[in-house]
Amino acid sequence: MTTIPSRLARITRSSSSPTESRTRVISLYRDWYRAAPFIVSIYGLSVSPALIRRRLREEVERNRYIGDVRVIDRLIAKWQLEYQETMNVWKQEPHVMGLLLQPKDTSHHKTFMEKFYSGRDDEGVVPAVSTVGSGF
Repeated sequence: MTTIPSRLARITRSSSSPTESRTRVISLYRDWYRAAPFIVSIYGLSVSPALIRRRLREEVERNRYIGDVRVIDRLIAKWQLEYQETMNVWKQEPHVMGLLLQPKDTSHHKTFMEKFYSGRDDEGVVPAVSTVGSGF
């Protein structure tokens, strides 16, 4: 398959109203939905198109109640870019699996004590200056 980079390129534009942004979101969602079987076949994924479609639906539902048109436009631009890169096969299979199929569960944030008891602090403070290996 020949890759034509400009075939999926879209001009980034701003929505003038929530109705227009909603129309653009639905259009982009439909593009992704229709492309699910093609994505599975071209990347040789071991998942069904239904799983990809369900993950896309979850992503849309997660952002459903965003009311700021500028934020919606930014999300549309990001997902359009991801769509273009995916369909032009500019990604590898792990990128697609990470983008589409890894759950983004941010509902449970650990408290400091939970991190302390588990012996981990992934969001710990990193020193601004490190003297390791600098000759001091």
